[in-house]
Amino acid sequence: MKFLVRLGVFVMILGMASLVYAGRLTPIERLGMKMFMDPNFSRNGTQSCNTCHDRHLAFVDPANVADPENSVVSVGDDGVSTGNRNSPTAAYCGYSPKLHYDEAKGTYVGGMFWDGRATGWILGDPLAEQAQGPPLNPVEMNMPSKEAVVEVIRNAPYVNLFLRVFGPDALDDVDQAYDYFAMAIAAFERSSAVQRFCSRFDRGELNEQERRGFELFKVHCSKCHSAEPGPDGTPPLFTDYSYHNIGLPANPLLADKGTDLGLGGFLESDYNSDSPIIGDPNYAAHYGKFKVPTLRNVAITPPYGHNGYFANLRDMVAFHNSRDVGDWPEPEVNMNLSTDVGNMGLSDQDIDDIVAFLQTLTDECGMGGAKGPHRNRGPRR
Repeated sequence: MKFLVRLGVFVMILGMASLVYAGRLTPIERLGMKMFMDPNFSRNGTQSCNTCHDRHLAFVDPANVADPENSVVSVGDDGVSTGNRNSPTAAYCGYSPKLHYDEAKGTYVGGMFWDGRATGWILGDPLAEQAQGPPLNPVEMNMPSKEAVVEVIRNAPYVNLFLRVFGPDALDDVDQAYDYFAMAIAAFERSSAVQRFCSRFDRGELNEQERRGFELFKVHCSKCHSAEPGPDGTPPLFTDYSYHNIGLPANPLLADKGTDLGLGGFLESDYNSDSPIIGDPNYAAHYGKFKVPTLRNVAITPPYGHNGYFANLRDMVAFHNSRDVGDWPEPEVNMNLSTDVGNMGLSDQDIDDIVAFLQTLTDECGMGGAKGPHRNRGPRR
């Protein structure tokens, strides 16, 4: 009971801080925040974007954070339907470029969603394209049409703000209005209310173990989780937005969902569509690959991996270290496996030091993150 009271007080403080930051937002960012929080964009009025990307819990699903061993995917607006992937954080996503093939890396880079299907090739912004997905997804917010989404805006208390931002005719054309809807949410997700850069790492407050972990991280992890400054001199984002198959085992909690082919599955469906966006005939070379996530707030955003296989962070790091030499189940997709992980030669102390460093990446101000209620537990084998 005392824990719940303390957590409630902490969340209340963060909520008050969010109001302060809301006052600093531009009109389009403020509009995006209002729509991000509006449950009327779901068929039964039960879900907003914030439901699965809670601003008080580093923009991930609080149900999964609370019980990462048993809750690994989000439940839809109908209270029953689920997808097959763990909801990633919505924070720090705005720096991802359009999906493209990087010859130097030998893989695709950019796009949104775990499989990159929000390419950015349609709206010119992968984050805005991602925002268009959940409202119309039948296992998520389950709205019947774009028209239904736009009708919510027409009747919303913020409709005048929408028209002020996008113009007096902004709601006349449904397709255009739906694009505006997504652009505003993307603007909010790129705002200083979401991308806070206020961790101990950002303040340079690392102790000896954390500094040792950072040095190990730079040697063993930074090829994909880049520790270099981001675009326009931003602090490190701890991802290069590339795609890899790290050999994650199938999650038995999702046994009824079938094999997830990730990026390769999207590229295959795109190649065989009537209007391909990428049109890559070599899609099978990308089966099992998923987007490298940012590690900001990683310590408070379990479960881990696209299917939530790992309930705690240390096990996830240990898996990277010993996939090929440890007692782990077979990969869900046993092809195109990354050779950058699997036999890294880290000691138990090295793993502890890296985890200690990763814990310094938790935002400690406003809406960007919070110290969530989860506890580390044993691995799901």
